[in-house]
Amino acid sequence: MDSTTFEQIVVAAIEDLPPPFGRYLENVEIIVARRPSREQRRALGLKPWQGVYGMYDGVPYPERSSGMLLLPDAIVIFQEPLERDFRTAAQLREQVRRTVLHEIAHLFGISDDRLRELDAY
Repeated sequence: MDSTTFEQIVVAAIEDLPPPFGRYLENVEIIVARRPSREQRRALGLKPWQGVYGMYDGVPYPERSSGMLLLPDAIVIFQEPLERDFRTAAQLREQVRRTVLHEIAHLFGISDDRLRELDAY
């Protein structure tokens, strides 16, 4: 799939979010990348055989304090791992939606462990 079509899937997932999320995403850059860079893989602590669909880069809301000077947060969605693991358009759209929600959860300070407890994987 070309990058423009994939980006449209990501945009659709974000536009389909409930309205209250919109204001929380105003200062969040949404980035589509082909695959995670070496630095991103290192930052996530991934082993060579491990894959990842997305990542949140920033300071979660619960860790912020007034007066903090912050760069915009970023949510990165990785196209190649998603396309590799989800072959049909419907599967891909659903997993992109789940990945966007997962990364937004990190923006709100929800850890991977807590997401597992909530059965959100």
